[in-house]
Order: sequence, then C-alpha cells, then structure tokens
Amino acid sequence: MKKIRKVGILTGGGDCPGLNAVIRAVVHTACRDYGLVVCGIIDGYAGLIHKNVRKLELADVSGILPRGGTILGTSNRDNPFNYTEEGAGKAKEHRDVSAQALKTIEYNEIDVLIAVGGDGTQHIANQFYERHGLPVVGVPKTIDNDLNGTDVTFGFDTALNIATTAIDKLHSTAEAHHRVMVIEVMGRYAGWIALEAGLAGGGDVILVPEFPYHIQAVCDKIRRRADGGKRFSLVVVAEGAKPEGGQLVVARQVNDASDPIRLGGIAAQVANQVEDMTGIESRYTILGHVQRGGSPTPYDRILASRFGYHAVEAAVNRKFGHMVGLRGNEIKTTPIKEAIAVPRRVRADDDIVRTARAVGTCFGA
Repeated sequence: MKKIRKVGILTGGGDCPGLNAVIRAVVHTACRDYGLVVCGIIDGYAGLIHKNVRKLELADVSGILPRGGTILGTSNRDNPFNYTEEGAGKAKEHRDVSAQALKTIEYNEIDVLIAVGGDGTQHIANQFYERHGLPVVGVPKTIDNDLNGTDVTFGFDTALNIATTAIDKLHSTAEAHHRVMVIEVMGRYAGWIALEAGLAGGGDVILVPEFPYHIQAVCDKIRRRADGGKRFSLVVVAEGAKPEGGQLVVARQVNDASDPIRLGGIAAQVANQVEDMTGIESRYTILGHVQRGGSPTPYDRILASRFGYHAVEAAVNRKFGHMVGLRGNEIKTTPIKEAIAVPRRVRADDDIVRTARAVGTCFGA
C-alpha cells in the first residue's frame, strides 16, 4: 500500500465564498498534522490538462480566510473526459484527454486529489476514480445547495445572506412606491436560495423550479393583499422557475460549457405579466453573480474549514471515492457516486416549505 506523501487540490465549477477557507484548512492540516506536501492545481481541471500545478506552502494561505473567490482559480468548461478544442478549420472537437490529465498527476507525484466543487466537479472526480482508479476525495461546494451527501454546501449561507439583504432593501422601496417588486435569484434547477431568502425576507410569493407556477395564482395573491390594504408585494423567483406547462427562460446557450444553458430573465417575464394582469406597477431586479462574490459569512468560513480538515483526514485514512459532508453536527463521508446520483431539490413536504405556507407565502399554485 503506497504511502501518501503529496496531496493535490483543485477548485472547479462556479466560484463561491469559502473556497479559500477550504484551501487554507487543507494546507494547514496536511502540512502541520501529517507533514504532507500540497500541490495547488490552477483553474480546476484545466490545470491538470495543461500541466499548471504549483506547490502550496503555509505562507501561500496566510490571510486568505476572509477572501471570496479562490486563489487557485476555477473553470467550468474544462472536462477532461469531454474536452472542447478547435480542430481543423477551427471546428469544435470533443476529446477524452483524461489520460493527459493523469500524466500531470503522475509527473507531480500526487497521491490523492481533493476535488472541491459542485455536481459537475464531483461527477468528473468520480469518473477519474471509477475509470482510472485515481484516489480522490470530494468536498461539496455550491451556492445552489443541490448536492446530496451533505445537509448543506458551503457558499450557500453567504449567497442566502446576500439575497436576503437585497430583499430587505427592495422591501422599503416597494412599500414607498406601492409597487410589486420581483427579485430573481440564482440556484439553477434547485430553489433553495429563493425559498430560504424569500422566507427570511418576507416574500409574499416564492417561485421555485420544483413547483411549476400559475401566474393567475400569483396575481390573485397580490390582489388579495391590495384589497386588504397592502399596496405592495414582494415576489422572489428562482432563475430556474417556470410556469405550469411552460419553458425555462434562457438568457443564452454556450455549447462548450459543462451546462450549455444560461438561465436568466424569468423576473422580467413575471413582472410584466403581473402588471398587465393586475394593473399594479411592477419592477424587477436580477441579483446575478453578486450572490457569488464577497467575503464568506462566519458560518461558511467555519463549515469550509471543517470540510478542508476532514478531506485531508479522509485522504490519509484512504477513504477514496468519498465526499465529505455535514450530517447533523458532524462531518461524515459519503461515496461520491451516491452524492451525485440524484440532485438535492426542494420537496413539498419539507418542513421549511410547510412553514412558508403557514405564514401565508404563495408558491404560485
């Protein structure tokens, strides 16, 4: 059994607050507790493809705990198993360059790869583990909070705080002008940000991808509030929400990305329909990437640090092919293939959904 001497770490997919906290915890734990060498892989899996790796010392992670983003960089376009590049005549070609990525691992004598990322990053990590036998440990990261194997992903709490703060600010201007304010938040195909920010910010209507909505039900809720003397309403809508029998609102398609669909614009559609159907002036705000940026909350700093520490522990204990995650108050490991088998989505019987309904929130039904 080969002794572990060197650990590699990469951050893949979309960035989010807390990534630097994971990197810091991995470097400190590996170097201080086990005397291991840590290699940082630059720009996610692209670093493995293009041989872009550097050693990380304790000095490299000094002061990065409160910083957003990632000192290693990231990419959500460079899948080694389906790598896109220009071929003859500049036509796009897709190739499996995973063997090329493995050569980078071998050349740098990396014994275990710690892959920090969401669904796409963990899928690729699991492919390396199952197809090539590469020792990998996963760390769940996404503001969307849609990974199984953990009660929560780091990055979500910060995005939730940003979205809630925005709703609070829009509340006062909506009330002052007697308007309907529609706030679009991220989340892709999961409604956790919209649900929790909507509940925390007093959203009167929350529209999530899991529950297709009827615009008539949304307008009925707004009219009832107006009839009761509430001359404004707040509608929180996830970017992946869609009407019953309708389609997602797609801002753009980028075919060489891991997910070619870029969502965005549902807030404008809902706001326009509400104004047309109720006669109440309606405005919309799309929060966008502001939800990914800035300093992580204390919760995310702590959770990310715990994940980093336990990822090294899992690597040393040879828990390869597993992902660390929060279960209750403890950090546990789950096979990556189980964590990515089914996305974690909002369910109608979730306690938080029942709570939202109990306080009068409309889900468009």
